[in-house]
Amino acid sequence: MQMLVHYTVADYATFKPAFDSDAEDRGNNSLNLLQLWRESDTSAWALFDVADPKKARAYLDGAAGVFNSLGGVSKADAHLLETA
Repeated sequence: MQMLVHYTVADYATFKPAFDSDAEDRGNNSLNLLQLWRESDTSAWALFDVADPKKARAYLDGAAGVFNSLGGVSKADAHLLETA
């Protein structure tokens, strides 16, 4: 299973270092980064491989709040996807 997350951010230059620093926490919560795309200075997309969807969703709904604060994330829309 994979998860596609769209991040709305205040500034990509602030978001990227915070995103990189959060890699261990994401990994511990079943999110393995496959690709990160920068759409603009205020928008980024990330594709993750997800081993445990429930754990990943719980992380994004709670513990990721610290990362969101540090990274200037105002909104994160996550979509769980399965290969068709």
